[in-house]
Amino acid sequence: MTDDTGAGRERDRDPEAVSRFVEGFAAQLVEAGMQRMPARIFAALLASDSGALTSAELGTQLRVSPAAVSGAVRYLAQQHMVSREREPGSRRERYRVHSDQWYEALTNRETVIKRWEAALREGVTSLGAGTPAGRRMAETLAFFEFVDGEIAAMMERWRVHREKRFS
Repeated sequence: MTDDTGAGRERDRDPEAVSRFVEGFAAQLVEAGMQRMPARIFAALLASDSGALTSAELGTQLRVSPAAVSGAVRYLAQQHMVSREREPGSRRERYRVHSDQWYEALTNRETVIKRWEAALREGVTSLGAGTPAGRRMAETLAFFEFVDGEIAAMMERWRVHREKRFS
């Protein structure tokens, strides 16, 4: 008999199948440019019913050291992909992935894109708009301005879609 907690449902899972998913999805994230350990930690959190695990739970599941978990979580938190939570009455932290984490991660990229746009504008001015390098900078700037506008519009469409589908 299982309980209604995430732990009860997770005990009913095939641990090998879960491990294959975690490692397979992590490999896809690594191929896309993420560092290996943060990718594994992120995939493990995503695959947990609660969406939250302690450092010890992550270390045991992934067979890695506490230091490896700590470094990976620091990176993921900086990227707004996970958050840290204190367990009530404990010094232990739980690391949580939120259901809207993809939205948050992509939205936070807008800030980076804005900084790139400012740097590229300066590049166009510094290099001269009429030079080959200046034209390359101007085209790159136009691309990021386009992407920035598309991300904003896409995020609004996602909010509407998510509300219809998951509320």
